[in-house]
Parts: sequence; structure tokens; C-alpha cells
Amino acid sequence: MAISDWPADERPRERLLLRGPAALSDAELLAIFLRTGVAGKSAVDISRDLLNHFGGLRPLLQADRAAFCAARGLGAAKYAQLQAVLEMGRRHLAAMLERGDAVTSPAATRAFLSARLRDYPYEVFACLFLDNRHRMLAFEELFRGTIDGASVHPREIVRRVLHHNAAAVILAHNHPSGVAEPSRADEAITRRLQEALGLLDVRVLDHVIVADETLSFAERGLI
Repeated sequence: MAISDWPADERPRERLLLRGPAALSDAELLAIFLRTGVAGKSAVDISRDLLNHFGGLRPLLQADRAAFCAARGLGAAKYAQLQAVLEMGRRHLAAMLERGDAVTSPAATRAFLSARLRDYPYEVFACLFLDNRHRMLAFEELFRGTIDGASVHPREIVRRVLHHNAAAVILAHNHPSGVAEPSRADEAITRRLQEALGLLDVRVLDHVIVADETLSFAERGLI
């Protein structure tokens, strides 16, 4: 049965408009994105098949172009649409930080860093550069490494701080393992950067580790 033949209060689009997107299942949200089904299957049916095939919504969103386009009901056009949607989400989160104080908006900061770093299969070390009111001046991914580490060079971070005329920074890196606990190396490089940037009167406000969850050095008392 086509979705258009369903009762109005069971159709994904109508339910979203009535109750909001949080009320929908992953399959229903994906069905709205797909818009149409194929012969014998509704968009919700295809969505359930895709979620089973990829192992969930997150692996589907992380799939590379070849794997995504090879799945039934998808293709290059849908891949392009999905990448556009994901990038709009990242830019929306960035705009929230640019308008407000990153320190008093920890949830927005974490959401932005998670959206930018969580899905990399290798470690990436990045930095949020902030002005004296703790508003974001820029975000840069500075170093990339293997699956379990990235070499971080304090001199390069100092150079970028001076370039942006930043008054404070928030450091961030991801753990591809999915475990957010800081290593001794994470703690050591944080101390080194605090010392180096302290000579410039630039504060390291936090160091956020992005994994399946996020961990804040500031909240842990490590900064």
C-alpha cells in the first residue's frame, strides 16, 4: 500500500508537521528524505530495508558514495542531497557558536565539534579560535593521523592563534575507537599547549574529546 493511502495521522510527513520530527522513527525520517518508494514497496519499507542493510541510521549517513549509491532506492542524486543536508546541519551549528558565547553554550559547542569530528575513521586534532568575548572566530582541523593518534605541533597552533588574533581556544580531537577517555598523551599535549599559549596570554578554555560521547577536560578538572 502506498503511503498516500495510509490514514493521514500515520503518514510520516503529516506526523512530523503535527508532532515534530522527534516523534518520528529513523525509518520514518528517512522515508521523508526518500520521498517515494518503488513497485511493491513504500518509502517506509525501503527505509527499513536500508537501515537493516547499513546497520542503522548513523552508518548509513557515514557511508561513502560507492556504498550509498549501490543500495536500492538510492543513487548519486540522493547522495548529493544527503551531503547537502548534513553540511547545512554543520553550518547551522557553526552559526549558533558565531552568534553566542562558546563557553556559556557547552551543548552547542559539543554538538558542533561532534558533527565535525565524530565520523572520521582516523584521528583529527582541531581548534576553535575565540575572541575576547568567547565567540568563535574560526574552526580549523590542524592535524590528521592514524586510527589511534595524530602528531600535534604547538608551534603551528601558536601560528594560527596569532593569525586569527585569538584571545582563547578550545582544543578538540576525536577518538575513532568510540571511547572518549583521555590518554596520558592527550593530557600531556594539553599541558604543553596551555604553557605555550599562556606565554601569549591566550587561554585554553577546554579540550573536548569526540567519540560515541564527548568528554570535556574542563568538566573533568583536567584544565
